[in-house]
Order: sequence, then structure tokens, then C-alpha cells
Amino acid sequence: MAKNLLGAAQEDDVQPFWKVKGLDEMTAPEWESLCDGCGRCCLLKLQDEDTERVYYTDVSCRLLDCASCRCSDYPNRAAVVPDCVQLTPQTVEDIGWLPLTCGYRLIRDGKDLAWWHPLVSGSPDTVHEAGISVRDKVFGPETEVGVDALEDRIVSWPGKWVKRGKRRTP
Repeated sequence: MAKNLLGAAQEDDVQPFWKVKGLDEMTAPEWESLCDGCGRCCLLKLQDEDTERVYYTDVSCRLLDCASCRCSDYPNRAAVVPDCVQLTPQTVEDIGWLPLTCGYRLIRDGKDLAWWHPLVSGSPDTVHEAGISVRDKVFGPETEVGVDALEDRIVSWPGKWVKRGKRRTP
């Protein structure tokens, strides 16, 4: 018998929660654990008014800790950044800009988590090792980049599935 990342005993033949539960059936700890810690959703995005296409920039939210790729004030993020989008089962259904690699999006779309996701690998470092996270890719926080310069900071990598990175062998 093994223990999953949430500390619960798990028989070897028991499917992990993300394979048997819908997003709206998950407990709060299960829900939070779907975040792989990549930080891609914390990059500023621009939307074309005519086409509604969303473009990622390499400029981060002011609260993103670019080393850990986690929010530096997660409990208070909505108060500090009023336009911060809180992911819920409903918002995940409605948001079109979630990265292709996002655990919430993958489960929403009926797909499995990737090998580098911490719930699969057992390590929060594999998201960085696989090149999925924004670590070392962010130009700077929004507080240091003027609104006029955002169009010059558009990048394509956050909207792509990264193919590089080596899979860890157990």
C-alpha cells in the first residue's frame, strides 16, 4: 500500500482521484493539488478586441515568485490584485486561456496529467525540470513593465506543450 501526495493510503490498483472525480467533486486539498506550480496562468495576457484571441506575455503578475512559480500572497491575492482570476470548477469551464499543460484544463478536457505533474511524479521539481514552468523565462513583473510595452512582450511558449525535458526514471 502506498500513500498519495495528500497523505491518504492508496491501494496500488485504486485509481487516483483526478481519474475518478469530476472537478466539481474534488475536495479543497484535491483541487489545490491539481495546480502544477508552473506559473503560466500568472503571466499577463492581452486579448485582441476584434478576434478575441488571447496572447501571453513574458510579464508576470506582481505577486508571482518567479523562483518557486507560486503566488507570494496566495490567501490575499484577490485583495492585492483585483483582476486575479480564482479558479473554480465553473471558471475552469468558462476560461479559454488556460495553458494546454494546465492540470485543471487537462482534467476538464478528459485528459490525464502529464508525467511531470507533481501528483504523478511525486516531486514539485519535475514541472521545472521538464521546462513547463515560467522559471527563468519571465522578463519581469507587471510593476516594472509599462502597459505600453506589453505588446512588445508577447511570447508563444506559454500556449504550447513543451516537448523538451527529460522524464525521470523511477
